[in-house]
Amino acid sequence: MEIISVVPRGYCQGVVRAIQIAKETAETYKGMPITMLGMIVHNSYVVEACRKAGISFIENSNKTRLELLDEIDEGVVIFTAHGVSDAVRKKAEEKGLLVVDATCRDVARTHTLIKNHNGDVIYIGKKNHPEAEAAAGLSDHVHLVTCIEDVDALGELHNVLITNQTTLSILDTKKIIEACLTKYPGAVASEEICNATRIRQEAVMKIKDADLLIVVGDPRSNNSRQLAETGKKAGIPQCLLISSVEDLSVAMIRNHERIAVTSGSSTPNALTKQVIDVLQEYATTGIFHPAKADPAIL
Repeated sequence: MEIISVVPRGYCQGVVRAIQIAKETAETYKGMPITMLGMIVHNSYVVEACRKAGISFIENSNKTRLELLDEIDEGVVIFTAHGVSDAVRKKAEEKGLLVVDATCRDVARTHTLIKNHNGDVIYIGKKNHPEAEAAAGLSDHVHLVTCIEDVDALGELHNVLITNQTTLSILDTKKIIEACLTKYPGAVASEEICNATRIRQEAVMKIKDADLLIVVGDPRSNNSRQLAETGKKAGIPQCLLISSVEDLSVAMIRNHERIAVTSGSSTPNALTKQVIDVLQEYATTGIFHPAKADPAIL
């Protein structure tokens, strides 16, 4: 059995920055209520580490960030790496909350692009994803589309800009942009998939002869899910998404000859290393030792 450690993997710079901001906020405002508006990033281990540092979280998939703010009455509010709309920012300030912004710089750049555009914006994203929610909330002229069928349903638009959520599939986004340009030939496309997402997907596409791809990442992480989907589209026979080594079993890996391992950009490197270590031991000795996840994040 051969274990292929796919490079790059692990935290992107946006996640590193968000975690550092959270850590500094917890130290600076110790003793004050500190609330994260949603999950800092979509990884339960990172969230738990922040809780241990004194940060609480408000998350409800049935509520927008604007609605969730109603549940925070004092102290510090941290905006997550996914960004927020201007309305959320304004409401937080009007409530007298101390605002700390951990928005990813790539997301912020897309927001600037949208706000500076004088016309309609087609925004390709995942429905109910916080990054898409924030972008769609920037203007009444932003039209969220999730698939080609949504593009077909759009009406008359003017001076169209096409952009997207930063963590989408390269291949899927390209197809939707092509559909937009077919319907609106004069539109300008600005594909905004972040570099961290892009190079991780491209690395998966280049894997040769693997019969199993293991992606280490939270199931709520869009960039992690997209890595598994990219593996399938690249022709890898089996692609699995696991949160940590605790999800790994001998039944998953038995009878596989070449196993590739990668991880989402919000996955602690320590979690991925544990998976690789267990796989390497099994490949060398034939013995599978279950392990407990130890992310060692903050």
